Amino acid sequence: MTARRALALAVLSTALGATVSGCALQPLYAGGSRSAVATTLAGVSVSQIEGEAGWLVRNALRDRLRTAGTPETPSRYRIDIRLDDRIAGFAVRRDDSVTRERRTLRARWQLVDTVAGTTLVDATVASDSGIDVVGSEFATIAAERTALERLAEDIADQIVAQVAQYAQSRDREAGR
Repeated sequence: MTARRALALAVLSTALGATVSGCALQPLYAGGSRSAVATTLAGVSVSQIEGEAGWLVRNALRDRLRTAGTPETPSRYRIDIRLDDRIAGFAVRRDDSVTRERRTLRARWQLVDTVAGTTLVDATVASDSGIDVVGSEFATIAAERTALERLAEDIADQIVAQVAQYAQSRDREAGR
């Protein structure tokens, strides 16, 4: 490498470093297990949710949150969720048979402070998936089930991300 090229590379890396260090971007989980985000997520329990979709979403959330709280030591926060699970056919042949379906899972959720009894976050998340309807009814049912499992995982990811954003913004407001 020539001296000129090395100098240009050094100047470029210095300029890039100065640019990046001046931005306000902060990692969501900065601070590790003691950060406001980690402690908030660890202190969240998930209420029972009705139906198969509810069971899938609740388990996905519990896996991600490492839910705290037992009957002896209740958690600080609770997530309450109402789900809307719909399947609609949208590709129809001339003989009125459906060839494509869309499965949509919507969740209206609330983060509740169990000590104060107040709702801290009230939001809605949604995800959808396309399903091919084939000649085999078994294959179609299996595809609908697989779609529901993926949608439940996606809904859980969205809710955890929003709770983490809430925790981070609350931490910033408190000046920690």
